Amino acid sequence: MRSAQITRNTLETQITVSINLDGTGVSQFSTGLGFLDHMLDQIARHGMMDIEVDAKGDLHIDAHHTVEDIGITLGQAFAKAVGDKKGIRRYGHAYVPLDEALSRVVLDISGRPGLEFGCTFTRAAIGNFDVDLIHEFFQGFVNHANVTLHIDNLKGHNAHHQAETIFKAFGRALRVAVELDARMAGIMPSTKGSL
Repeated sequence: MRSAQITRNTLETQITVSINLDGTGVSQFSTGLGFLDHMLDQIARHGMMDIEVDAKGDLHIDAHHTVEDIGITLGQAFAKAVGDKKGIRRYGHAYVPLDEALSRVVLDISGRPGLEFGCTFTRAAIGNFDVDLIHEFFQGFVNHANVTLHIDNLKGHNAHHQAETIFKAFGRALRVAVELDARMAGIMPSTKGSL
């Protein structure tokens, strides 16, 4: 199985992430941020990946360091689990609706970090969760997973729905990109010979 566990400790956060790319969508989260736990569950369930996150952070200041560092650590674990990338589909995309909201995620497990984030949330917070931190989570992920990621919320007026469609589409796009393609067994999915 393609799996990894990463622990990242700083003066601001202590985080351990486990991921199994060939899982069944089982998840366990302890971040101190209920909304983030809900969003991470979308990645696991729709990505058919088993993900565990145990995070302790300086939430008495705010959630920024914790959310960003979870993205970083998840990215590191993902990069380790995906391995040499031989035989994977490499590219993935998904459109996900939720009532009035619709988001599109397109990604490339390219070896090159890049994020294009097109979402204007209709309010600044979902409960007490600052929506700016969604961008920070994905920025941390792409920088350490070495993935090119395009996220677009195409429509929506409920901020919770906007966010949820983004995370669901991200999970589904990841699932497609990491799938092993029988026709590409042992082959690097790049004309360069490496990713």
